[in-house]
Amino acid sequence: MPHLSAGPDDVSAILSRLTAARADRDFIAGVELHLPRLHDLFLRLYGDRPDGRERLASVVDLAHRSWDARPAGLKALDRERASAPDWFESERMLGGVCYVDRYAGGLHGIRESIPYFRELGLTYLHLMPLFESPEGNSDGGYAVSSYRRVNPALGTMEELTELAAELRRAGISLVVDFIFNHTSNEHEWAQKAVAGDAGCEDFYLIFPDRALPDAYERTTREIFPDDHPGSFVQLPDGRWIWATFYHFQWDLNYANPAVFEAMAGEMLFLANRGVEILRMDAVAFIWKRLGTACESLPEAHLLLQAFNAVLRMAAPSLLFKSEAIVHPDEVISYISPEECQLSYNPLQMALTWEALATRDGRLLQQALERRHALPDATAWVNYVRSHDDIGWTFADEDAAELGVQGYPHRRFLNDFYVGRVEGSFSRGVPFQENPRTGDARIAGTTASLAGIEAGDAGGEDRVILAHALALSTGGIPLLYLGDEVAQLNDYSYRRNRAEAGDSRWVHRPHRPEQNYADRADATTPAGRVFARLTRLIEVRRSTPELAGNDLIAFDAHVDSVVAFLRPGEAGAAVLVIANVADHAVEIDALTLSGLDPDAVDLIANESVALAGGLTAPAHGVLWLRVGMR
Repeated sequence: MPHLSAGPDDVSAILSRLTAARADRDFIAGVELHLPRLHDLFLRLYGDRPDGRERLASVVDLAHRSWDARPAGLKALDRERASAPDWFESERMLGGVCYVDRYAGGLHGIRESIPYFRELGLTYLHLMPLFESPEGNSDGGYAVSSYRRVNPALGTMEELTELAAELRRAGISLVVDFIFNHTSNEHEWAQKAVAGDAGCEDFYLIFPDRALPDAYERTTREIFPDDHPGSFVQLPDGRWIWATFYHFQWDLNYANPAVFEAMAGEMLFLANRGVEILRMDAVAFIWKRLGTACESLPEAHLLLQAFNAVLRMAAPSLLFKSEAIVHPDEVISYISPEECQLSYNPLQMALTWEALATRDGRLLQQALERRHALPDATAWVNYVRSHDDIGWTFADEDAAELGVQGYPHRRFLNDFYVGRVEGSFSRGVPFQENPRTGDARIAGTTASLAGIEAGDAGGEDRVILAHALALSTGGIPLLYLGDEVAQLNDYSYRRNRAEAGDSRWVHRPHRPEQNYADRADATTPAGRVFARLTRLIEVRRSTPELAGNDLIAFDAHVDSVVAFLRPGEAGAAVLVIANVADHAVEIDALTLSGLDPDAVDLIANESVALAGGLTAPAHGVLWLRVGMR
């Protein structure tokens, strides 16, 4: 069988076959636009394999069949998004995320919650892993046993398809996790691979003895040391299989183009069910090479670009969202229109909590100055916290410029957020604490981390400050549903055998019914947080300066103040000021002299005079519409 060629022959042959088969004109136009890029990517990934050409043609045939089966309503969405490609950069964008069972019982409960989602202003709903997975511990659903079957406890794929359509009619895009680094050990492919099935035996990385696993582990790192050491687990027959995360999550072998084709098919299946955004899980780990850390290798980017090219042919409105909790330079490397159009912003999230702990905003301010910019036609997803742990992913070299040493500072932050530092307001819990290395991450709801659980006087203000930053720095702000009503940690996970070993369940509580009942009651934390947060959301929706990603850092000359300008038209801008200190601070008139003296406080809806300077309250946030001189 001939290898994939470097010339245009393969592209021409595929296009000729599609034309002869009377393929849809729109599909052929997409293939003409994106197939040359896909061909080049396949050449770089699989050009030395005898099956490369066959697999490329097979992937295009797969995309063709998927396009023919794509519902008319989704093709209409494709056309709509093509005419407004910056739709996700709007100031009206607001995301919500939840576990289906914990928040709503099942997919039917999510449908019943749509009126509340509209009241809140959601335009994006991320439903945490909802596919079939092993009983008991399944890493919160991140061990997938089938990408085409919904967990029966939540509903059916037909119900998910209907929910996607109903959400779309309500102006809400459905987001789901695409766990593509690994499957569960119960997936059909995994079972066939272990059994030696000819079609699946090369879908995973399985070795007969410890020789190669030992060689790989000299340079890879342990991710879940509480579960197993290293990157491999032993099978009952004595062989060793790659498992970066939990022992029941087996890494796929993307060096095999059959795996690429199979996973492209799963993506296209979900796209035709109405999913509009795929959260690409653990993107940094998807390619392995001996002698490296097996993280963020060049081939990982080529794979994402190749998947993107396939989707552009057969489901052009679907977007990828990168989940890369790695060094900031690596995070940004996954973001482009040709790779992942959206990305979590873990640096801003982590440094928001760092600033609140230290009462010093300089690391966050530095990050906004240096690491906020993105390529055109992309956006951050800015979040205060997620279902996952908080790791301190700042760049040590950035911290060193401010006199901060990375390792001891991370130890301090871990100790602070689990209450081991005198005077800490936080009630977080450690996750995967490694006594040998001192490494750990932090779990906790926003309210518990910020001080509400501890009864700290500044707790509610910190919750609002953290969300105000996520709402004002651009892109898509994301709420963990329930945090808008100040939900607290749920320690009942410790009594559940399937959850007790994973402290992240502390911040995945069931829907806080009493908090929601109290959301109109200003005498409760839930009512006060809800009123203040929904006011911020309301203001954001009517403030066009907060759309897009453009941001100009503003030096307030106060260490505890994070400040930046969101520029608008005709010299107007919104000046955002956030004071992380426990006391009010003054920003002097000279610092503000480059702005017109008359401003408008958008949150309070009142005029503010800047000529005499400005007071930023303790844990306070100001959104000021200003003129720039």
